[in-house]
Amino acid sequence: MKPEPILPGAWLGMLGGGQLGRMFCFAAQSMGYKVCVLDPDPRCPASAVADRHLCAPYLDEAALAELAALCEAVSTEFENVPAQALDFLARQVNVSPAGRCVAIAQDRIAEKRFIAACGVPVAPHLVIESGQALAALDDAALAGVLPGILKTARLGYDGKGQVRVDSAADVRAAHASMNGVPCVLEKRLALAFEVSVLIARGVDGAVAAYPLAQNVHANGILATTTVPAPDASEIVRQAARDAAQAIAARMDYVGVLCVEFFVLRDGSLVANEMAPRPHNSGHYTIDACAASQFEQQVRAMTRLPLGDTRQHSPAVMLNVLGDVWFAQGNPITPRWHEVTALPSARLHLYGKEEARAGRKMGHITFAAQTLDEACEAARDAARLLCIPLDA
Repeated sequence: MKPEPILPGAWLGMLGGGQLGRMFCFAAQSMGYKVCVLDPDPRCPASAVADRHLCAPYLDEAALAELAALCEAVSTEFENVPAQALDFLARQVNVSPAGRCVAIAQDRIAEKRFIAACGVPVAPHLVIESGQALAALDDAALAGVLPGILKTARLGYDGKGQVRVDSAADVRAAHASMNGVPCVLEKRLALAFEVSVLIARGVDGAVAAYPLAQNVHANGILATTTVPAPDASEIVRQAARDAAQAIAARMDYVGVLCVEFFVLRDGSLVANEMAPRPHNSGHYTIDACAASQFEQQVRAMTRLPLGDTRQHSPAVMLNVLGDVWFAQGNPITPRWHEVTALPSARLHLYGKEEARAGRKMGHITFAAQTLDEACEAARDAARLLCIPLDA
């Protein structure tokens, strides 16, 4: 029997009250739902817009029970929320994605093994479970994945928990600096560019895929997303979509899923990582697609039909970090009046009270008639905000 949909008017729950939770609130409320956010930060970005905020730790069973009693479905805004919290909620309420899916994405070791088991290529790598395990490896064993990047297995994001290494001595020093936690040593590959696939998958197995996005990172943090991906061939586009759908199907995933890929100089595709939630590279969908990634998250968790992923405007998304509030170390007011004068600019600020270097404060989408126009507007805005972009 087909599950009954959860109709507008119902309460939906969100674990996490950051910018993704905030944008989820906007989408759910516009569709007629009420949203309760659980987040331990009393001033989290979503707290100002949610219909209710439970200010409690993610593993607070009383707060989780209250969330489950109020809501008919619950989702999460980031993968580092404890999977145990999702499992606890799933005893009483519909949860998507499931805790087991989130648990895979929380651990790089489990993630790489799972993706490889789906038949999707991953970068050559070594698992280093501990300092003792590293000591048992000779330099020759490490040489096969050097030069590389040593990544902590858990809690790494936006370039955190990662160290570039060129020699066995570098690996040993870097691992010691990480206190000997489980890590993955991943070989640095000859990259042409990076892309991401954003899909939504319903409880009935239906899949809706967005156009392939091309991403540029700076210091490990996403700087720009350009859609449709200007350098990707149709073969790359189809291979990336097929891989993302295979990963989602094997997990029996429900919700929005992003899979990031490296496109190598020989044209081959290698999966980097996945995010079991809406993704920074999908923010352009708010302004440039028929249904945004956040609307899709609402649709998937409430068992409504998935929305239209058609892109109606070529787009570039520019991340806005806390750095733009400072010039040579001095606080400044960003030139928003000039940025918003650009015809295709759509400004989204996340309501965070304190700007800090490297902190995601907002984004700007440039949805234009042509991709060239969108790219030019993004460059103009970057210049106005003193955001360095590669030529």
